[in-house]
Amino acid sequence: MNPRSERSSAPDDAATADVAGPAKSILGRPAVRRKLQAQASSAWRHALLIGVALAFMLPFVWMVISALKPNDMVFSQPIQWWPSPPRWSNFQEVINYPRFPFFRLLWNSIFFAGTVTFGTVVSCAAVAYGFARLRFPGRDLLFSITVGTLMIPTIVTFIPTFILFKALGQLGTYVPLIVPKFFGDAFFIFMMRQFYLTLPMELADAARVDGANEFRIFWQIMLPLVRPALLVMAVFMFLWTWNDFFGPLVYLSNTSQFPLTLGLYAFRAQRDTYWGLLMAAATLTTLPLVLVFFVGQRYFVEGVKLTGTKG
Repeated sequence: MNPRSERSSAPDDAATADVAGPAKSILGRPAVRRKLQAQASSAWRHALLIGVALAFMLPFVWMVISALKPNDMVFSQPIQWWPSPPRWSNFQEVINYPRFPFFRLLWNSIFFAGTVTFGTVVSCAAVAYGFARLRFPGRDLLFSITVGTLMIPTIVTFIPTFILFKALGQLGTYVPLIVPKFFGDAFFIFMMRQFYLTLPMELADAARVDGANEFRIFWQIMLPLVRPALLVMAVFMFLWTWNDFFGPLVYLSNTSQFPLTLGLYAFRAQRDTYWGLLMAAATLTTLPLVLVFFVGQRYFVEGVKLTGTKG
C-alpha cells in the first residue's frame, strides 16, 4: 500500500472519530434520559398501586386483627396492631354461640349464592346467544328493551315482585330470591352478547353443514369458547349474591333460613358491645369469599382481560 495514502487516510479517520464521538454522546443522552424517565414513571405507578392496595386492605387487616383481641383492647390507645397473645378463642366462641349457628348459616349462603349463580349463568348464556346468533323478528327491539331495563331503579321492580310472590304464597322461602335469576340479568346478557359477536360465524356455519342443530352448536361449540366470560359472570354473581342483605331481609323470616350476612346482622344486634366477637364473626363471613377468589384467581383475571378486550 502507498505510504502517502496511509498518511492521508489517518487524518480522515481521526476527524471522523472526533465527529462521531460528540454525535454519539449527544445521541446517547436522550436515550438514557428516556430510559430513566420510563423507569421513574414505572416506579411511580407501582408505588401508587401499592398505596391504593394497602388502603383497600387496611379495613380487612383491621378486622382480622381485632378478631384476635379481647374486647377492651380493640379501641385501646395507642393502637396495638398485633395482640399479645392473640385470642383465638374468639372464633371458637362465635362458632359455638347458640344464636349464631355458623355452619347452618354457611350452608344457607352456599345454597343461595350457588343456585343464583347457576341460574344466572345458564339463562344469560342462552339468551345472549339468541340475541347474538339467531335471526328472528323484533330481535334488536327486544335487546334494546332488555338493556333499557338497566336504567330502571331496583326498588321500582322490587315492589311488584314482592306483591307477586306474596300472592303466590312464597314469602318466607328462597323462591323469590332464586327463581327470578333463572330469567336472566340484563347486564350479563349484554356482556355475553358482545362476547358472542366476536366469535367467527364460520364455526357455526361449518357445524350446520355437518348436520348440527342450533342447540348443539350452542352447547358444544360456543359455550367452550366463551368459558372465560362465563367464569367472570359466575364470580361476580356469586360475590353479589353472597353479600346480598336486602333481599333475604325482606323475604326470609325464619332464622334457620338466614344466610351469613343476615345472621351476622342478628348476631350484632345481640352482642353489640362485644367487638372482638363481632370482628371474628365478620372474618368468618368474609373468609369463604377470599378462598373462592384465590382458588379461581387465574381464571378470573384471564376472563376479565378477555371480556375487557373483546366485549
